[in-house]
Amino acid sequence: MNVLQRILPPRLRPIALFAILSLLPAAVRSPYFLHLMILVLLWVAIGAGWNILAGYAGQVSFGAAAFFGAGAYASGLLAVKAGMSPWWGLAVGPAVAVLLAFPFGALTFPLRGAYFALATLALGEIMRHVATIWESLTEGMVGILILRTFASESPYYYMALALAAASVGCVEWIVRSRLGFYLVSIREDQDAAASIGIPTTRYKMIALSLHALLTGMAGALYMCYMGYIDPKVAFSLHDISIMAILVTIVGGVGTAYGPVLGAFVMVFLQEAFRTGGFGALDAVNKALEWRVLDWAIPYIKQAHVLAFGVLVVIVILAMPNGLLGGWARHKGRKRQAAVCSE
Repeated sequence: MNVLQRILPPRLRPIALFAILSLLPAAVRSPYFLHLMILVLLWVAIGAGWNILAGYAGQVSFGAAAFFGAGAYASGLLAVKAGMSPWWGLAVGPAVAVLLAFPFGALTFPLRGAYFALATLALGEIMRHVATIWESLTEGMVGILILRTFASESPYYYMALALAAASVGCVEWIVRSRLGFYLVSIREDQDAAASIGIPTTRYKMIALSLHALLTGMAGALYMCYMGYIDPKVAFSLHDISIMAILVTIVGGVGTAYGPVLGAFVMVFLQEAFRTGGFGALDAVNKALEWRVLDWAIPYIKQAHVLAFGVLVVIVILAMPNGLLGGWARHKGRKRQAAVCSE
């Protein structure tokens, strides 16, 4: 048993991580860093929802943007059209996302594999076009603008932390419950699961509903925090749907804490490129007499998509189960080698 296991048993590590994250606003006063952490925590929730549907139930989805946008617009429209507090969106937004998921699942669950994935892709695009065209309700490309309730990032940080903790806790509960066994059996062989009496459509619908619930709540909180959305932001295929997939794949598909690690990696990697190494490239360029990086810096700041692609290829080739799954497998091999050597 190593020193870390003696000091902090595995069961206590999530509690310790939550305690550290709870104290972060008191230790770090930078609004910029707290903003990044809020985004990380929102992506933890979105990634956890996608992980339930794809990682455990085996239903690969490109439709996270549809549920995220539904939650975000529900919150924004309550404020703009109904004159209510946008915070009601934290309850209404997930409900709207789940109501969207039910008819969609009923229509598309007979499809499998790539066909279901393409159907989820179509759902996101349909929602984006509806939000663009239905200007009397959604304001179209003008978007929805509301005033933030709090000037400080700290309240939003704690709300995002609570959402992320609840999302990870939901996945942990699923893993240890009968529902988790049913979802994994559907992922491994849907026909075999059906042959032993598991109602596969019902449990796939449960997984889709949980995905929609968590993603819709993240969208509602994003609206309350950022104060502005438009169809390109709320229903973005790349920035929402693809990012949800990358967060989970990089962290570890089918692992409870994979989306946590993946969210940290992807958000900070994206921000590192966008800011040029958090300003390091600009500082180096200014220090150089001939400013030789003038031509390269604009391209580097826009290269995060290329970096995402390279990272995913490396993870898939070297660690098919993601960073967390790959590390767990590496530790298992070391333990097995130690036992064999004895």
